[in-house]
Amino acid sequence: MRLRHRMATVRAMGIVTVNGLQLAYEIHGDDGGLPLLLIAGLGQQRAGWHPDLLATLGRRGYRVIVFDNRDAGESTHLDALGRPDLAAVLAGRFERAPYTLADLADDALGLLGALHIESAHLLGQSMGGMIAQVVALRQPGRVRSLTSLMSHPGDHRVQPSPEALGLFLRPAPDSLDASLLAAQEAQQVLGSPEFAPDEAWLAARTRIYWDRRGDPNGLLRQAAALLSAPDRTADLATLSTPTLVVHGGADPLVPVLGGRLTAAAIPAAELLEIDGMGHDLPRPVWDRVLDKLEDVVHRGEAGRRPLVAAS
Repeated sequence: MRLRHRMATVRAMGIVTVNGLQLAYEIHGDDGGLPLLLIAGLGQQRAGWHPDLLATLGRRGYRVIVFDNRDAGESTHLDALGRPDLAAVLAGRFERAPYTLADLADDALGLLGALHIESAHLLGQSMGGMIAQVVALRQPGRVRSLTSLMSHPGDHRVQPSPEALGLFLRPAPDSLDASLLAAQEAQQVLGSPEFAPDEAWLAARTRIYWDRRGDPNGLLRQAAALLSAPDRTADLATLSTPTLVVHGGADPLVPVLGGRLTAAAIPAAELLEIDGMGHDLPRPVWDRVLDKLEDVVHRGEAGRRPLVAAS
């Protein structure tokens, strides 16, 4: 059986207070749809999810929640914490990280609580996949299914290419024009070599990011949380949550080894590798990914309540 495809008729936005922070969020799709929380990656804002993808998810029967993590977009920026000492974190002094992946996971759980959503399907991208893994480990009863996209389990064998790492070592853009140029350069390094980029949307996204406050120090604080996180491999072996792992075979930032290790760690995981996909989600692969998402959602819904029959 498949979910009945509904039209995306509801769109809401707001700001809620969670863990003493303000989190900006949006809801797309039908109020009666299955709750699907999308968790953004490093430095990504909620505008980083393509609007056509959100509309497609709405038509497929989901109530889609997107939000800005702390230190991104219109959520609270923890400026008082300053610029983190990444060198110390990389040297193993993890206490120097201003906050942890567990804190970011608690933010996601707090957002669901503030929206009166008892449990949801989770889809996390890159760092968001790591956050989603931690959510599932901390509160498995609130996670109906887990989709980990272009992420890894904290295994330090997964390392970016020198070119991908170099993107994070360059000076932060100091103008919109510089930001647009930096985004183009990042797309050339991280994007899918087998699929043409949506350049108009990438430019529009960059403008929104700039208007909603790009924050280099905030990105570094998120990076410190990521880098200080322990390896989750052993803990993930205890998960019974239905899980989908999606990874591009040409990902230079989180090589495909990350997806393979994640899928190997979680007993209920299915791995979808996509040849020619980099560290992005190009439009031509959407249907393939969303069909697999639908499968894992059905696995997560089994036993909870009757599934909606296809019309």
